Amino acid sequence: MAQVFAVAAAVPLLLASAAALAIPRLDLSAYPAPAKGERRWVIQLPGLLPPTKDPSLSPDPRDWRVQLIVGQMASVDCNQHSFAAQLRPWKLSEATPQVFRVVNVGPLVSTRMACPPDQARRQAFVTMAGKPYVVPYNASRPIVVYAPEALQLRWRLWKAEREPRDAQAL
Repeated sequence: MAQVFAVAAAVPLLLASAAALAIPRLDLSAYPAPAKGERRWVIQLPGLLPPTKDPSLSPDPRDWRVQLIVGQMASVDCNQHSFAAQLRPWKLSEATPQVFRVVNVGPLVSTRMACPPDQARRQAFVTMAGKPYVVPYNASRPIVVYAPEALQLRWRLWKAEREPRDAQAL
């Protein structure tokens, strides 16, 4: 009986791995390979997200945005750290609308406050200075970002409130 149970327990795992194999690979043939010294980051947004538990948030993906967060891991102290860079749209063709390139990357900078003597340096994700870079949510196309090898890309999903608010005319 234990053997039957082991086989029955393995069936869902086999089905799950078969389903994972059935997911089509992302076709990146329309995108150029990264240049030497650079990496290509790809974000494939999920088409369906679990429903939000907050009834005030819009379930409509047209109301959502994706924040692209460019950064790098660095050894930091108690000061604020960042680096200058620019995230620019890169128009390859009509078939590749969400392509970006990180350019003009500057050195890591920080405030110069004295840190407590007992506070050790730590590894942290230091983000690019400036305003957040936000793009529309579009699950039908990947977001592709080319950046120098030392940089990393993270992203955050922003959902809007369900109901718009009235502005006040003065």
